[in-house]
Amino acid sequence: MNISFLLQGIILGFSIAAPVGPIGVLCIRRTLTYGRTAGLVSGLGAATADAFYGCIAGFGLTLISNFLVNQQLWFRVIGGIFLCYLGIKTFLSKPAEVSTSVKSNSLFGNYASTLFLTLTNPVTILSFVAIFAGLGVIEGSYFDAIILVIGVFVGSALWWLFLSFGIDVLRSRFSQRGFVWINRISGMILVVFGAIASVATLSEI
Repeated sequence: MNISFLLQGIILGFSIAAPVGPIGVLCIRRTLTYGRTAGLVSGLGAATADAFYGCIAGFGLTLISNFLVNQQLWFRVIGGIFLCYLGIKTFLSKPAEVSTSVKSNSLFGNYASTLFLTLTNPVTILSFVAIFAGLGVIEGSYFDAIILVIGVFVGSALWWLFLSFGIDVLRSRFSQRGFVWINRISGMILVVFGAIASVATLSEI
């Protein structure tokens, strides 16, 4: 195993996941409302999507990557609309009790929603192509590509683990009224993200 590629992948995955965007807002809100498991599972959905796009870039699946990149405008519009939907749903949702346990179907929904949102940004493939080339992972070097992608997933998962556990520490300090405002603020932020993404993308069509 090429440890250097694994370590580089972990650093890259952590760095890619760390900036707080719409996925981060979702994970923070879900952690505060439902607990660290819900937040972590949401983050793992994004990490899975990053790993998927990393595989496409690393294995040189040009037919798939070209299709996704060529259709990226429509993917981004769909992702923006879905963000608006999640934002409105979050804004209108009633706060859950702090002790509420998360059901398995809710966890699957948390995972699937962040997976879908991250997959609606296929330009990520181009980022991975550039990263792989810069690190000397050439097309055909499948073993190095696999190790790097595993590292990216692990690094991204570590960030979501740290975030969900860190935010969970603050969870017991919020009252029911506090959770109402968390839902409202999170919902408005997600709607803004979704509206900007949709409008900016439609203006390019």
